[in-house]
Amino acid sequence: MNQIVKRIVFTISTILFLIFGTQGFAGTLKDTESASHSDAASTYDIVDTYTYPGFRIVQFNLAVLSHYSYLLISGNQALVVDPGRDIFTYLDVAQKENTQIKGILLTHSHADFVAGHTELAKKAGCPVYISAKADAGYPHTPLKDGSIISIGSAELTVLETPGHTLDCTTSIVSSTVDGKKQQAAFTGDTLFVGSIGRPDLMGGTISAAALASMSFDTWHNKLSRVADQVSIYPAHGAGSLCGAHLSDDPFSTFGRERQTNHYLKFSARSDFIAAVLEGLPEAPQYFKYNAALNKRGPELIDWKTPPETIKPDLGLTDLAKAYIVDLRDADRYAKGHIPNSVNIALRGRLETWVGIMVPWGAPLVLTGNREEIDEAAFRLNRVGYGTRALLFDAWVAASLPLKSVDLMAPQALYDAMKAGTAPVIVDVRLPTEWMGLRIGQVINMPLNHLAQLSSKLDPAEPVVAVCNSAYRSSLALGILEQKGFANVTSLKGGSQAWIDAGYPVFGSDSQKSHTIQGTAAKKEIKLPGRMSPAELKSLIMDLPGTFDLVDIRPPDFYNDFHLPQSLNVDLADLLVNPVYLVGAGPLIIVDRDGTLSMMAAGMLFNKTKRDIKALRGGLEAYWSESAFQGAINQTTQTQKIPSVPAAGPAMSNSPKPIAPVQQPPEKPKKKSAGC
Repeated sequence: MNQIVKRIVFTISTILFLIFGTQGFAGTLKDTESASHSDAASTYDIVDTYTYPGFRIVQFNLAVLSHYSYLLISGNQALVVDPGRDIFTYLDVAQKENTQIKGILLTHSHADFVAGHTELAKKAGCPVYISAKADAGYPHTPLKDGSIISIGSAELTVLETPGHTLDCTTSIVSSTVDGKKQQAAFTGDTLFVGSIGRPDLMGGTISAAALASMSFDTWHNKLSRVADQVSIYPAHGAGSLCGAHLSDDPFSTFGRERQTNHYLKFSARSDFIAAVLEGLPEAPQYFKYNAALNKRGPELIDWKTPPETIKPDLGLTDLAKAYIVDLRDADRYAKGHIPNSVNIALRGRLETWVGIMVPWGAPLVLTGNREEIDEAAFRLNRVGYGTRALLFDAWVAASLPLKSVDLMAPQALYDAMKAGTAPVIVDVRLPTEWMGLRIGQVINMPLNHLAQLSSKLDPAEPVVAVCNSAYRSSLALGILEQKGFANVTSLKGGSQAWIDAGYPVFGSDSQKSHTIQGTAAKKEIKLPGRMSPAELKSLIMDLPGTFDLVDIRPPDFYNDFHLPQSLNVDLADLLVNPVYLVGAGPLIIVDRDGTLSMMAAGMLFNKTKRDIKALRGGLEAYWSESAFQGAINQTTQTQKIPSVPAAGPAMSNSPKPIAPVQQPPEKPKKKSAGC
């Protein structure tokens, strides 16, 4: 499914869910956790191949780590950019393309995965390129501002772009067959689609604010000068913990990011730093160990030898002797599992959740069947964990004790809630997820802090854990059992099953109901406001800078004509990006005829206390009133008239709107990455 169709489908499904709720429509919880549970998500998938004059870029996605890596091909030479530790896909593609790998480029020292530079350098016999500031402990070619890497007719010009880390670089790609016109950029973790790299992963060696200040200079003094049409290829997409609010688009352009990236709109250093530091997700504890491993050079892995198999022994239930991770799915784990084991299912973000939950250096033991254990051991090398194997069937055959859990069906929990007999409901998702949508009066105890927060609960009282898909709540069962909870369960199917069953959900504001004697309780319905063309014209002319005006039409139509102070925003981004929920003054949404803008306003209105309005009748109504024609900026094919500066969300000093977004040659046909 190509990118445009995918966006349309997602937008329509989101609109339908928020209009009809759970009545007659199966809503979908869109989260990166449940989005990475397919078989394909754990393998390197080719997103697409992008063709430019003189070179091609093959983009790979490893969905379980939200990791993008690349193979730049020019003639019979290739460069691998930010490879993962298991390098086999790059070698296979290079062979199929009849090209020789001549170098490895690391945009910085990664923290969220063990990179494949030492593995690939050994196999391909080629140099590793990384910033001179990386303090790398392995053989490498140091890079600095202005360094050139030549691959066939392609040239990569290196820019030092600190901010995420001190050693971040961005490489601008051009070709000698095209007059060295800048075409693409490998931005690593410096610049993402819709975001920038977080500055708080240096382990206290330098403050996050100091790095954020460097990011400010990186953008304003270097990257902001790159031409609009240059494509951006980052190291991560949505779901990565290396930044916040990343888009799921696999690439962008500098022009598009200049127009839509929230962080790039701040002209004041202090405002930029505050925005970057606000709302960052907590970094997993394994990040600092992976970063150190990547700097000194990861040891080579024997990928063919399976992990050591150990014999069943009751002593393994002692956490000091073994930290047992059960790789089976939630249902099989519930029916019977080794005491004190935790369920981190193979079909999910295994690498990340092991890195979050299993202390670095703990005696990690994997249990399941042989196939599950071997795959998991292979994958956990990506984040630096060594493992041993314990076959679950061998434990059962030894007649050693098992624990079981009766999962709670949505109907059973709903009936218990109505009767006032429900267990304590613990929502183990992130606070932002819990605030956005929950199934009732529930306690939020994020999974990564559950072991500590559970001390607030009574271990003798029944507890039911809840998340979106039951992946995390099943993991929570083991954590609570380790803490001595005797009666714990998980909501079967998670909140998604609850929604599918048609049971009520609640948002961040407490839901008020009013009961009239003899009648059923009525729901409070909040609706957005509508603004007439005359009212909007008055605001534009008399009170500029007191509101945010977003135009959700396609870029081509926006560039034909648009209202002064308006910002062209993709509808899908408007619906999911929290930046539009805050800001001084109202947020006003316009479209062609008022249909989509009214729907979008209704969806946002129920997520925020901000005043959200839609232009009644859209721009057709605005245009039909001839008195307003002078208040519309128009462009034609023969004449371009500069636009009035557009006001972005919560900002009045935004850059001027840019030309239509330029896509890479040969529009990409995005393939499923299993997420």
